[in-house]
Amino acid sequence: MGMLYLVPTPIGNLADITLRSLRTLFDVDVIACEDTRRTGLLLEKLLTEFSPNPADKRKPQLLSYYDQVEVQRIPQVVSLLKSGKNVALVSDAGTPAISDPGFKLVRECIKENIKVESLPGASSVLTALTVSGLPTDKFLFVGYPPHKPGHRLDFFKNIKTSLESIKSTVIFFEAPHKLLTTLSDLQSVFSDIEIVVCRELTKIHEEVRREKISDSLNHFKKTPPKGEFVILFHK
Repeated sequence: MGMLYLVPTPIGNLADITLRSLRTLFDVDVIACEDTRRTGLLLEKLLTEFSPNPADKRKPQLLSYYDQVEVQRIPQVVSLLKSGKNVALVSDAGTPAISDPGFKLVRECIKENIKVESLPGASSVLTALTVSGLPTDKFLFVGYPPHKPGHRLDFFKNIKTSLESIKSTVIFFEAPHKLLTTLSDLQSVFSDIEIVVCRELTKIHEEVRREKISDSLNHFKKTPPKGEFVILFHK
């Protein structure tokens, strides 16, 4: 029986790969990944940067594993594991199965008594939380808000209700093209509260803005948002 490894990859800075993750990626037989091209480029960069003899490193097979193919891929991955192959699951960046496909595979492996190991490593959630300056003793990560405006408003209203019971730092992701509408909805539910907007964490153009929602809206209306965003607030 093989083993499933959940392997975090850098969210921006290549040097954030851990030694254990590096070793695992080149020791497994198969890497299940969102984008085989992107993961292939990552492996090439890791070999160039960290291996004294890149030609000596064995490259594992890459298997596409993303939302649209997850259902049919799970039996395939489980079959590989049962045949004795070791498989690493990675996302495009950060820790796999966090707002990415993967938990269903983990659940199936547990059901089939296949051992799963989760390696510690890069996570934009924890990176944003610790740099935000907001309380870290309790936090609520809610992933990406819904796409539809009405559903998104209900989503924030439900969060507001839950915070009446346990005051926490709330963390969520947003894509650049939806940032302005999401911030507007957040403002309509929570009023003009202080938020922290983290952009392109660990990358060259990393930016952390601590300001009211109205200030963020004014800024990003003048400067079109680019990159990956993590937004935080505390109520």
